[in-house]
Amino acid sequence: MELRQLEYFVAVVEERSFTRAAERERVAQPAVSAQIRRLERQVGQTLLIRSSRDVRLTQAGIALLPHARAALAAVRSARRAVDEVAGLIRGAVAIGTVTLHPVDIAGLIADFHTQYPAVEITLATDNSDALLAKLADGRLDLAIVSLGLDEHPPGLDVHTVTDEAVVAAVAADHPLAGRATLPVAELSGHPLISLPVGTGLRTRLDNACAEAGITANVAFEASSPRELADLGAHGLGVAILPESMARNRSGLHAIDLDPALRGRLVWAWRRDMSGPAARLLRDRATAGRDGSG
Repeated sequence: MELRQLEYFVAVVEERSFTRAAERERVAQPAVSAQIRRLERQVGQTLLIRSSRDVRLTQAGIALLPHARAALAAVRSARRAVDEVAGLIRGAVAIGTVTLHPVDIAGLIADFHTQYPAVEITLATDNSDALLAKLADGRLDLAIVSLGLDEHPPGLDVHTVTDEAVVAAVAADHPLAGRATLPVAELSGHPLISLPVGTGLRTRLDNACAEAGITANVAFEASSPRELADLGAHGLGVAILPESMARNRSGLHAIDLDPALRGRLVWAWRRDMSGPAARLLRDRATAGRDGSG
């Protein structure tokens, strides 16, 4: 069993495609197929079920996957340990972020790259639930995610970037525009504009509605809070937004919710983070801010 075979196997599983896995590994697709066939012969089991539209794991593949990831992680750790002894910082760091945040990611990466040019940095965008899952299984080293005030994902440490209220926002001519406060229970009587399921803001909204004994009537969804603000300003419903965005957007009237909702954006990373490059980037990202870990 070779490391290359395990790398290709994990790539096919994560990409759900032999073609995309080959592009990711920068090899020809037949090479990936050949190595997977050799791996299957060595373990004596079919690992992947191929179809015209998808690639799925067999039970044997499901059993092998965590061990393959652990073996690859162990090799990366060994290489990092050797580099540390040699006084070198190299390797790869994977960062993920939600769609809207106040962090200058481009500047952070550029400054880090200037000092550590041998470190490869990748950046991806997703919703908070997906980012947390990728942190947990090692596909990401660092991520900016949205969490509730009392939310502490197991196995992760966090550093707060922002902590602010979540409010309702309506157009200036909306019937609620004269209100300063709105009970969460009254949201059921209005079409809502929210981020999709899986985002931190949507989780705050759904949890608050459940506690109030109602179901959120989400009429419009958008992937960015800026788009939510635009929809709200056009009178399409009650937008659920971070307070700073609601109060700083012309054409919107912000309304405090009762009980109050709050959310925070945080840097998050695995508590067992071991890579020196990832640790250095984490320390640089969180330097100079008050946060909690």
